[in-house]
Amino acid sequence: MFGSGRLREGSHLPEAKDPYVLDNVEVVDDFSAFGVQAFTTTRAFGTFGAGGADPISDVLGRWDAVIAHAASHGVGRLATAKQVHGASVLVHASGWEGWLRATEADGHAVIARGTALAVTVADCVPVFLAHPSGAVALLHSGWRGTAARIVEQGIAALEHRGCRASELRLHLGPAICGRCYEVSADVYRRLTGQTVAAPRVVDLRALIAAHARERGVQHITISERCTRHDNARFFSHRAGDAGRQIAMLFAVPLP
Repeated sequence: MFGSGRLREGSHLPEAKDPYVLDNVEVVDDFSAFGVQAFTTTRAFGTFGAGGADPISDVLGRWDAVIAHAASHGVGRLATAKQVHGASVLVHASGWEGWLRATEADGHAVIARGTALAVTVADCVPVFLAHPSGAVALLHSGWRGTAARIVEQGIAALEHRGCRASELRLHLGPAICGRCYEVSADVYRRLTGQTVAAPRVVDLRALIAAHARERGVQHITISERCTRHDNARFFSHRAGDAGRQIAMLFAVPLP
């Protein structure tokens, strides 16, 4: 259950009365020791994007459900943004309430507990960062964000505020895998620095993990799930889906 930081698929939230209870998510168990809850929704939860066929009222209902869940743990703020496949990471202060949707950013960081962060994904990599203090960052990293090393921006945002990279834990959530993700020769060169003559497959999560290690992060975990292989379980842009899952992260306020 979420109260312990460990929600398994098929479990229920007894305090939740909304029909969109968090039954279908993949949880980052590795952060529970820090009082940090992190998860990626699945297809069974429904799309969180406005570009699909679902009525907008249903989409907003799902957002309302996760906002209510965070609020039940004393988290009164949610930060999201219009995602543009860049490397901008917004650092959020506390002292406000509600849902902030900023413009043109693909990452969020917060030092104080009590602010939820969310990004939408459907093949791109959700990148979760957590520090024992409760400082957290959440990034959306497609090939452009990976090439621009957005993970380094997220690490730097926490480092500049007193969180050593060696103390961080990083998790790379469900995303398209290195067997499924074929890119053009130009994109492959931009990602790897290697020149090839034809399209190649590339593993974004392996590249992001390598970038994080270069910056001093030692504790890295990676989801086994591929959004393309597991298309019955996750939305996948490469599979033609218009739906989007979300990754969400927040540090529960201390008593």
